[in-house]
Amino acid sequence: MIPFDNSYARLPEHFHAFVSPAQVPDPKLIRLNGALAEDLGLDLEWLSSPAGLAMLAGNAMPEGAEPLAQAYAGHQFGGWAPQLGDGRAILLGEIIKKDGQRRDIQLKGSGRTPFSRGGDGKAAIGPVLREYILSEAMHALGVPTTRALAAVSTGEIVRREEPLPGAILTRVASSHIRVGTFQYFYAQNDVAALKTLADHVIARHYPDAAITDEPYAVFLEGVVAAQAKLIAQWMHLGFIHGVMNTDNTTVSGETIDYGPCAFMDTFHPDKVFSSIDRQGRYAWSNQPVIGHWNLLRLAETLLPLISPDAEAARSKAESAIERFSPIFRDHYLAGYRRKLGISGQDDAQEDFIKRTLGILAEQQVDYTLFFRHLTKVATGSTNDTLKGLFDDPAVYQSWLDDWSQREIDVTVMQQANPILIPRNHRVEQAIRFAQDGDFKPFHRLVDALQQPFSEQPAHADLEEAPTSSEEVRATFCGT
Repeated sequence: MIPFDNSYARLPEHFHAFVSPAQVPDPKLIRLNGALAEDLGLDLEWLSSPAGLAMLAGNAMPEGAEPLAQAYAGHQFGGWAPQLGDGRAILLGEIIKKDGQRRDIQLKGSGRTPFSRGGDGKAAIGPVLREYILSEAMHALGVPTTRALAAVSTGEIVRREEPLPGAILTRVASSHIRVGTFQYFYAQNDVAALKTLADHVIARHYPDAAITDEPYAVFLEGVVAAQAKLIAQWMHLGFIHGVMNTDNTTVSGETIDYGPCAFMDTFHPDKVFSSIDRQGRYAWSNQPVIGHWNLLRLAETLLPLISPDAEAARSKAESAIERFSPIFRDHYLAGYRRKLGISGQDDAQEDFIKRTLGILAEQQVDYTLFFRHLTKVATGSTNDTLKGLFDDPAVYQSWLDDWSQREIDVTVMQQANPILIPRNHRVEQAIRFAQDGDFKPFHRLVDALQQPFSEQPAHADLEEAPTSSEEVRATFCGT
C-alpha cells in the first residue's frame, strides 16, 4: 500500500545495517497526520486500518519496505564520536511524491539497532509527542523541518529516570543524511564511500551541482546557503535548537532532532535550555557560530573530492564556507526588518535592530508577545498591552517614538510575527496529561499551532506567557 523506492538501501552495505523494528504488545494510534499523508500521496484509509497501524508500530512491514539503520559519526558538544548511527530509529524506506521529491519514512523509538550502544532503542511518550508538536509547528511557521506522520503508543513501559509509557513517532524527511554521515567515511579515509555518498546527495538534493564543472564545491555552497537561511529563521522565532551537533545537522537544510529545543519566553541572547549545555555552546546567539563550525567539518570531508590538489581543494572549500556569514547576515537582517515592518538596508536600520534586541533583553520582555503586540499597535490598536511588557515605561516610549517615525508595513509584520508558538509550558502540560492517558491537550495544541499567524479566540490562552511557577527552565534529550 506504500510505493517504496529505496535509494539509500541500494547504497553499499557499510552505509547502513538492515534491521527489523521490535514488536510491541498493544499499539494504539494517538494521532495520524492526514494532511501530510495526503501530501505524500499515501492511502489515508489504509494508514488508519489495522494493517497501517501495524506498520506505524513496527509490527509488520508492508511490501517494498527495506528497514535499515543509517551509519554516521559526529561531533557532540565539540567532542568527536567516530561511530554513532541510528540507535533508536529505523528507516522503513522512501517514497517519491507526485512532484518528484523523495521522502524518507522512518520509525523513531522502534527498538535496538547495531548502533544502539547499549540503549534499548525505545522512546517514551513524552519525546514522541514533543517532536510531533514542535516539528509540525515549525512546518506551519514556514521553517524547513522533518515532519511527523503519526504517533503511536506501544502498550509497554520504557525506563528512564522513571517508568514511562512507550511510543513510536513516524518521521518524514527529505532525507536523514547529516554532516556526521560524511564524517563517518572521512574518518575511515574511505574516499570511494565519500564520493558515493556525495553523488547520492547531489542527485537527491542539489541536482544543479551535477551539471557544473565543480559539483562537490557547488554542493558545499548549497549546504552552506541552506544552513545559513535555516539558522536565521530559527533566530527570528526565538528558537533554540539545543543540540546542534554535526550528527544533527542535515545536508538538506531541514531542522532535525527536537530533543532539548525550546522557544524563548523572556528574551536574552545568551539563553540556553538544554540541561547538558552547561557552557552555553548552543545558546540562541551562538547558533550561527556553531552552524559555521559544523559546515567547516563538512568541508573537511569533501576536500578529497573537490580537487586532487590539496591546496586548490582547500581554497575552493574556504571560498564556499566564506559565503556563510554574508548569507546568514542578509537573511537575519531581512527577517528582523520584516518583523519590525521597516524597510531599508543601511547601517541605521541594522543599528535599530541591535538596539531593539538589546532593550528586549534589558527589560526582560517576552519575545513573541513583543512582536505580536507591536503588530497590533501597527494596525492602530492601543499600546497598553505592549507597554505593560516593559519594566521601564520611559525606555519603552523612547523606543516606540523612534520606531513610529519609520514607514511601517503592517502586512509584512503580520506575515512575519506568529501569534502562537509551541510554548514550553504548554508542551510540558500536554505531555503530562498524555502520560496519564488524556490526549485532549496534545490534540488541541497541535490543532491550534497549524495556524500560527491567525487570530484564534478559542485558543487565546495558548498565547499567554507562563507564570513563574509554569516556566520551563531546562529541557532534556529524549534518551
